[in-house]
Amino acid sequence: MSSNPDHHATLADVVRVLDRHYPPGTAESWDSVGLVSGDPAQPVRKVLLAVDPVDAVVDEAIAWGADLVFVHHPLLLKGVHSVAATTFKGALLHKLIRSGIALYNAHTNADAAAGGVAEGLAAAVGLVDLEPLVALASEPLDKHVVFVPVDDAGRLVDALAAAGAGAIGEYTRCAWQTTGEGTFTPSDAASPAIGRAGEPSAVVEARVEMVAPRALRRAVIEAMRAAHPYEEPAFDVLELARWDGPTGIGRVGRLAEPTTLRGFAERVARALPPTPQGVRFAGDPAGRVERVAVVGGSGDSLFDAVRRAGVDAYLTADLRHHPASEQRERAEFEAGPDRPAVPYLVDVAHYASEWPWLAQAATDLRTSLEITGTTVETRVSTLRTDPWTDRVSSPDHVPPSEGTAP
Repeated sequence: MSSNPDHHATLADVVRVLDRHYPPGTAESWDSVGLVSGDPAQPVRKVLLAVDPVDAVVDEAIAWGADLVFVHHPLLLKGVHSVAATTFKGALLHKLIRSGIALYNAHTNADAAAGGVAEGLAAAVGLVDLEPLVALASEPLDKHVVFVPVDDAGRLVDALAAAGAGAIGEYTRCAWQTTGEGTFTPSDAASPAIGRAGEPSAVVEARVEMVAPRALRRAVIEAMRAAHPYEEPAFDVLELARWDGPTGIGRVGRLAEPTTLRGFAERVARALPPTPQGVRFAGDPAGRVERVAVVGGSGDSLFDAVRRAGVDAYLTADLRHHPASEQRERAEFEAGPDRPAVPYLVDVAHYASEWPWLAQAATDLRTSLEITGTTVETRVSTLRTDPWTDRVSSPDHVPPSEGTAP
């Protein structure tokens, strides 16, 4: 339960929830994620969610009275030497700080997460039976097994939980306990908490088991030793096997009803925010589409994984000329009487591919905080932050025939 008398969350509460949904450790090594600015102790009553940390979004946050702006893209992805208000990024940070608004971003960690960017895009276009395009191995975990007098077990669990153990999904302080008899004989040099030197002792003890990220091993052991009444605690640390969980880059799924490539592109256009680019596609407009891979944001670096997934179409953004051309040439080369030239390509605006995730992110944040007895109001920004503002179509546009000059 939050210590706030009005039951509103603090920024620290919100950051803990967001870090749990979008673990920073799953971000790419080049990425910048997490809390950018803000006081962890400040109350958070309103959270504005957006794709981009741009000036118009900050103005919207100020007008609405937001306490936190939660965005996908980093403001400070590349190193800066100054955040003076004489620079556009510095001016943005100054505006946020003067208004008492914190800034947090989840980028490639949100791309990979369960309930993240890729799943938001997949759900928006109607895909079901989702699995990662490129699965990420789960975070390496330890299981801490500690033997402690029964009366001290609760205090021990509290200490281990405070050090980061016992967090499983949306639950904290998760522990398994059973009881048994522990025996020991202290030496003359010992200072036993129970029993006397040189005399055998038997104590009813609890066996406490809790999992924790392997990266926290030292901190958890130190917390255990500090909370344990024994001079020499008996404990085990077991390294658990890793597995490919539900997180990973992109998603692969199927449409409940197959359609054509043109029909799928039209479905995408209806599902995503409108942008000047619209929806482009490459391939036979009448080609059959059922199994689809999606990646929010720039996705042409994942063509190898897409081919391995055996999909009919690939939906992503920012497809460049040469990778897209080579992908289509390869598909045509490998096609045959019983094999269509797949995967077909469906290209949308970067912003549009990532916006659908925000609604689920808002719901997950509210629900997770409600479990702790705190409340927060969320709003998903509908400002179009796609940098392109308009387009001019070619007069009397007709798709050129194969081999003709552009």
